[in-house]
This record gives sequence, structure tokens and C-alpha cells, in this order.
Amino acid sequence: MAGLNRHCRRVSTAFSSRLGMLLLLTTSMWMTVPSAWTALASLLAGGHTRTMSDSFDVICIGAGPTGLACAIEVKRERMRPLVIDKGCLCNSLFHYPTNLQFFTTPERMEIGDLPLITAAAKPTRAEALKYYRRAVEHYGIETRLYERVETIDGSDGAFAVRSEDREGAAQEYRSRKIIIATGYYDRPNRLGVPGEDLPHVSHYFTESHPYWNQEVVVIGGKNSSAEAALDLFRGGARVTLVHRGSEMGKSLKYWVKPDIENRIRAGEIRAMFETHVTRIEATRVWVHNGGGQKSVPATQVFAMTGYHPDFEFLERQGIHLDTETRKPDIDPQSLESNVKGIHVAGVVVGGKYTGEIFIENGRFHGKQIVAAIAGKGALDETPPVSPPGE
Repeated sequence: MAGLNRHCRRVSTAFSSRLGMLLLLTTSMWMTVPSAWTALASLLAGGHTRTMSDSFDVICIGAGPTGLACAIEVKRERMRPLVIDKGCLCNSLFHYPTNLQFFTTPERMEIGDLPLITAAAKPTRAEALKYYRRAVEHYGIETRLYERVETIDGSDGAFAVRSEDREGAAQEYRSRKIIIATGYYDRPNRLGVPGEDLPHVSHYFTESHPYWNQEVVVIGGKNSSAEAALDLFRGGARVTLVHRGSEMGKSLKYWVKPDIENRIRAGEIRAMFETHVTRIEATRVWVHNGGGQKSVPATQVFAMTGYHPDFEFLERQGIHLDTETRKPDIDPQSLESNVKGIHVAGVVVGGKYTGEIFIENGRFHGKQIVAAIAGKGALDETPPVSPPGE
């Protein structure tokens, strides 16, 4: 019996030695895969086993066109991306006016070298949403939608992204690199006046039908306010446009400018220039201008006052922002921030100047970032930076 036990121990020791050599050999090959480093880092840092399905090469925060373009470039480099967004796919585009037609032409909105086919010369909101859905399906991009990213911990090569899904459950993912492409459309520039949070006040316009035969005030003087006022007027609303400037904005789309100016001139849309909103009540908006204080009837108010990126989220990750422009501290070629391993893309690159970055040029940020991540250096070509439609 003792001899049998000694024999079993020798067999066990030999098996363990061979198993150890096999594991060492397997590990040395496995560690050449980038995402494997992430899995190992997760195991060592977290003290518990995580599956490979939780580990990615690049996590893109933001599922707009720029975030999707970044993820596609990651995938084309045979790495594994994940896209996380607190809303639906292309959440900002989804909240655009229902009948919106883009200012630009189809080829300027394309990502992943996939053609955007449209019925007319300029894409509609519906066509764009369909196109980006198909792009994600074509490339098999993994997404986690309706999840809000709460924290990004760790460091270059071993990040941990923690989020909360729509049911309130905590989720965690590991990644070598991070790309923040969170856009700006869900962060409106507030008026800062009493009554702004009343239920009949909105910073987003969708369609005119519910406001037929209603008194509606539109605040602002740029494209979004002009288009909302025109759509509401044609939908049968009685529209008053309130703008702090002396005239409509200089950047109005070439087909919108004469339309809104003619409607104002004809008295079909009432315009109050050099006028400031002081407070909003249930059935009226109080304004002040050279004629003093007065009220304007309103059962609905659209405050089309612009939007801004989530600067607080960037700062929580340790990204330095310029005190004046709020532009992040980044390398202009790789778009890597001062936090090594965290890149930024899209409109957040422009800080307060949200008019500098559009789908048309932001979609190329993914190529810049992934070229750097893959060690290919700077791109040979400079992405176009012209304004939409020009």
C-alpha cells in the first residue's frame, strides 16, 4: 500500500510538472493577444476571475457617429472594441427634429467606407439612423446601450470601466485603451431663469403637430431656433421668436435664412430682437428689452440655446481642460489626453467651440486614434475641417 502511494505521488508530481510547462507555453502565446493582457490585469487587480467577454482592447464611450467610427477602426485592426452609451444608438441624432434634413451631403457622413444611399441630395434623420444601425451590424460592433458610465479606474493598458444599466445594476468592463466621444447634444445651455424647469419648457424640438393653434415661444437666433419656428408656423402654431441679438445668426443655412426673414417681414412669425427672457410661467414668458418688461403668451416654450460637452465627466477622469476654451489637453496627432491611454474624439475636442467639430470631420478621429494605438504613427492625410455643406 505504501509503495502504491509513493507511485501515485510520483505520477502526480510528473503530471503537475508537465501541466505547469503546458500552461507556461500557452500563457506565453496567449499574452501576445492584446485583450489577454486586459484579462490578466483584471484577474490580478480584482482578486477574482472575470471572463474574457468582459475584456476589450478599446472601450468607446459614446455611440454617436464618431464613437461608432472609432469602434469600426478598432475592429478593422483586428482588435476588440466595445461601445457604451447611456442612451440608444446615435442618441443625439435620434433626438433631432423628426423631419430634419442634414446640411451636408451623404459622403460626408459615411463611416467604415460604407456608402450612405439617400433619396435626395441631403440625408434625412431617418436615413442617417438606418445607416448607422446597418454599419454597426455590418462590422459586428459590440454595444452596451442604456448604460451610464460612472467611473474609469486603472491606468494605460489596464482600465476598469464601471457603469450602471437601466435597471440599476452595476456593470464592469476591462480595456487597454479608452476613447471618450460623448458629444454634447444632451447638455443644453441653460437660460438660468425662473421657470426653466416647468414641464412645458424644452431644449429640444421634435415636430410641430401637437402645437397646432397654440401660442409657442422659441428662444434663440441660430439654425435650430429658425427651423423650429418655421416648422411650427407651417404646423399652424402662433410663433413668437425671442432673440438677444439684433438679427438672426450669420451662420443660418442658405435655404433657411431667406425663409425665416421673409416670414418675419410678413408678420407671420413675430420676432423680438435684442430681448432677454427674465422668467417663464405656466402660460406666459416674461421678457425685457428697450421697451421695458412685458409678457408673451406661451403654452409651449422651446429654448433653442445650444449645447455643450460634459466637461465634468472629462475632468473626473483627470483630463485637463483649458480654463477659457475648455478644450482638453491632447496630443494633436493621436488625440491622447494628458491621461495616458485615454483618448478623446468628436465634438469634445473643440471644448466650448462646438461648431468646430461635426460628423464630417469628427468621423476621422477614429483613424487618428487607432493608428496611434496600433503603433502606425501619424496619418499621411489631414482630415477635412470645412463646415458642413461647404
